[in-house]
Amino acid sequence: MEQIPSFNELIEKSIIKNWDLDALTDYKGQTLQFHDVARKIEKLHILFENSGIKKGDKIALCGRNSSQWAAAFLATLTYGAVAVPILHEFMADQIHNIVNHSDARLLFVGDHVSTIIKSEEMPHLEGIISNTDYSLILSRTDKLTYAREHLNELYGKKYPKYFRKEHVSYYHEQSPDELALINYTSGTTGFSKGVMIPYRALWSNYDFACNAMGSNVPTGANIISILPMAHMYGMAFEFLYEFLKGCHVFYLNRIPSPAIIAQAFSDIKPAIIIAVPLVIEKIIRKKVFPKIQNNRMRLLLNMPVISRKVREMICQEVIKAFGGKFFEIIIGGAAFNQEVEQFLKRINFPYTVGYGATECAPIICYADWRDFVPGSCGRAAKHMQVKIDSPDPENIPGEILARGTNVMLGYYKNDEATKQTIDKDGWYHTGDLGTMDGDGNVYINGRSKNMLLGANGQNIYPEEIEDKLNSLPMVIESIVVQRENKMVALVHPDMDEVRNMNFSQKELEDVMEQNRNTLNQMLPAYEKISEIEIYEEEFSKTPKKSIKRYLYK
Repeated sequence: MEQIPSFNELIEKSIIKNWDLDALTDYKGQTLQFHDVARKIEKLHILFENSGIKKGDKIALCGRNSSQWAAAFLATLTYGAVAVPILHEFMADQIHNIVNHSDARLLFVGDHVSTIIKSEEMPHLEGIISNTDYSLILSRTDKLTYAREHLNELYGKKYPKYFRKEHVSYYHEQSPDELALINYTSGTTGFSKGVMIPYRALWSNYDFACNAMGSNVPTGANIISILPMAHMYGMAFEFLYEFLKGCHVFYLNRIPSPAIIAQAFSDIKPAIIIAVPLVIEKIIRKKVFPKIQNNRMRLLLNMPVISRKVREMICQEVIKAFGGKFFEIIIGGAAFNQEVEQFLKRINFPYTVGYGATECAPIICYADWRDFVPGSCGRAAKHMQVKIDSPDPENIPGEILARGTNVMLGYYKNDEATKQTIDKDGWYHTGDLGTMDGDGNVYINGRSKNMLLGANGQNIYPEEIEDKLNSLPMVIESIVVQRENKMVALVHPDMDEVRNMNFSQKELEDVMEQNRNTLNQMLPAYEKISEIEIYEEEFSKTPKKSIKRYLYK
């Protein structure tokens, strides 16, 4: 195995090197420079030490992305404790379960989370700390109470003159396999499992990103954090990589609606954009398609002599919608709509689609946008191997297997699930089905868990049907389910458009019936949709915007 450096030492070096640069900003709020982050880390180390927290103890964090959340997370890692990031969108009982299951001794919470949790449901927790100012919401030990009440005094005694660069010295993990954090999967089915992420996986994802981005994301570059840091995709590629590179990360504190995100792109002009398909699709459908989907534009695009110039012009408009200064947009976390992907490819837009899993912290496959093959999700990422469990990987879908430095240690307190997921040769079984071409490009066919069985034993991948349906008029998103051997589509329509056009319920149903007929013309007999059910509310989703399918079966 290659020499893996200390991840905490990389954090230390970045803080010292970038001491006076802007590090973390709450969008339209406060900014912390690297030296401000270092001082917050040091104060929290003093708090941990004087309240009896030991290296290896678990510290949970639950709240919206913010500079304070990021500093508390870094303080946990650099102290040698194990971080347990919890998605703030979880229900109270889910938060209680994770805190209890992870054996967390302390819990950092945001404003919203603090109002929904019940401390009595977490009897072994020693304290709850506010993410806003690190004040105590709950203390169950005299040590913690004393440490927080006398924190400034203890800090002043330790650093009577001033806290400087030379004081920054962080715990360096004993081995690359040491546990860094436990990340509880949200998933689209079943109960969350605690994924044990070692330091080697954090470093490996960082090293991959350095190699993939090169000089395109320089020190001081602006980045927007859209995805939750409690999810490995957002954690690795919108926070840790950028912090170690000396970038300036902006956090969108409010719910990141397309309008807020579009404004942030315009203001911040990020150097790289990490996103899930839903964010990109909504902005393109709302901001771009209305400008180009008219007869004049269609005519120009079909005239060979000038269509190239028109495509270039459209591409510049789309680039402008995302801030205008980015190297590429990396899309991951869910399947990309084919209509939007084909449009982006046609105008030569700089995007690529990656593939990963929490269990790989998260990257498995990637390709630079210039090498990316549309419809694929790239090739095995640096430090990773990928293979398809199939007798004919190019033509017959099989389970996607991954092995390498990124792979987790296993599931916390769940040896049985670990054995079912990582085989004796170290291959992680993703549960995803795919094929691989001769160049190593991986194509995902769907989740094996989502696969439906047709009446005559045919394999049906609902995502493939949904992708076609989502491109039809008035459809925002859909789920295909099986009822008594019949295929039924649940559809969430574009309710803004329904209201704008003053459609009655009957007229909306007529549109959906027309969509059903159009869709069925594109499908083999065993996949044809027998009925469309309309859902006026958006489907419930995980933080990476995958629909929670199990709620609708």
